[in-house]
Amino acid sequence: MNIEHTVFLGIIQGLTEFLPISSSGHLVIFQHLVGLKEPELLLDISLHIGTLLAICIFFRSDIRAMVNECGTFLRDVLWKREPADLSAKGINGQPNETQQFPYASLTFWVLVGTIPTALIGILFRQLFHQMFGSTLIVGIMLMVTGTILGVSRLIPGRAVKKRSIGLVAALAVGLAQGAAITPGISRSGITIVSGLICGLDRELAGRFSFLISIPAIIGASVMQFDMTEIGEIGYAPLISGVVISFLTGLIALKITMNYVKRGKLHYFLPYCFLAGVVALVIK
Repeated sequence: MNIEHTVFLGIIQGLTEFLPISSSGHLVIFQHLVGLKEPELLLDISLHIGTLLAICIFFRSDIRAMVNECGTFLRDVLWKREPADLSAKGINGQPNETQQFPYASLTFWVLVGTIPTALIGILFRQLFHQMFGSTLIVGIMLMVTGTILGVSRLIPGRAVKKRSIGLVAALAVGLAQGAAITPGISRSGITIVSGLICGLDRELAGRFSFLISIPAIIGASVMQFDMTEIGEIGYAPLISGVVISFLTGLIALKITMNYVKRGKLHYFLPYCFLAGVVALVIK
């Protein structure tokens, strides 16, 4: 495998992983159009590590605050080594730790949302893998993605005002992320729209969508990691793929978050339908 090959895959991975247009769907389409082989497992993991790094850099302030605040919460509230200032009042005048520790709360909901994702991935992994051989399924699912993005256009601005996640939204986004294992379903698209349907603020829906992908990417990478393939791929192609997927991922993240904040995710609807038609034609 040469560097040009991994650079091309890195560009595809970085752009389509974050733009709501399905990275898996595009991989299947390119496999059929240009004879592109499915990347070796180690390379696929490496490309995902590149996009994981992009998420960590783009949301570094959130991640730093989540780590720091979780430490404070464990020390001051759970371990009670120091008395916590519980002056913040929630409903009915009761202390509201969600208000006091918003990033610790965000961490908790990320973990809660990861549970349904993990269960779906483990239970239906083989079924989803078999779908990668069908451009018919990919074409239909790309159109489903477009429809989901179109639904976001119908959600009024007054309905997306929640500034905290909550159990319903965490589970809904986690289930959506699990369903996105289906090739042609955009992970970012379906999870962000699920958050919006649950009433989350647009920016929070976008942030939560990408933050909840971190444990999913790490978990999948750890489970599938196999160093024996490194001799077949080579260090230079691997590193090139990681760097390119990282850089293009940063660009795609900025574009996607900009569209989410402006409520313009439906702008990607025509492209998803066009890609779906292409997948159906090459069936």
